Amino acid sequence: MALPASAAGKPEAAAQQVALAAVASGDNRAAPFGVVDKRSARLFMFDSDGRLRASSPVLLGSAKGDDSVPGIGTRPIKDIRPEERTTPAGRFVTEPGVNASGEDVVWIDYDAAVSMHRVRTSNKSERRLERLASPSIEDNRISYGCINVPARFYNEQVKPVLGNRAGLVYVLPETASTERRFPFMDPNGKP
Repeated sequence: MALPASAAGKPEAAAQQVALAAVASGDNRAAPFGVVDKRSARLFMFDSDGRLRASSPVLLGSAKGDDSVPGIGTRPIKDIRPEERTTPAGRFVTEPGVNASGEDVVWIDYDAAVSMHRVRTSNKSERRLERLASPSIEDNRISYGCINVPARFYNEQVKPVLGNRAGLVYVLPETASTERRFPFMDPNGKP
């Protein structure tokens, strides 16, 4: 099944505003970066000047919300309740790493056990590839909080930028204001 994973189209307005403000303020440290727009369930990869390189649909935490439950990263996955499965919002200094299964990942928030990784398809009943290909964003909410990316997009776009060195990912909030999460944004949401 082919998945849409190209730079076709423009990023959502909020993602573009954050990207431009990050560059204008120098918050991106003159490096390429990613922006996850949870409302559109999409990852946008930008170059160091804030130009869109590529975008892809992603799968996110099944629960809406912008904060991880304190201590969630130390709990067994079977003990994480459905309402606790959030993808946290904010500015994250990412680190390449390896998860407990030996898979290379990009750690978004290591303490909360939130990473960006290739979509896993081992549980066929979850239909993760179909969810990524669906035009609906409502069915993109299925993970425990991690950001699941199509394997090809991960290998071609994420890994070269974030998988070999520390990087930056901005995860846009869905329940709070963008300005609250990103101090480099002015009150009008413009750089």
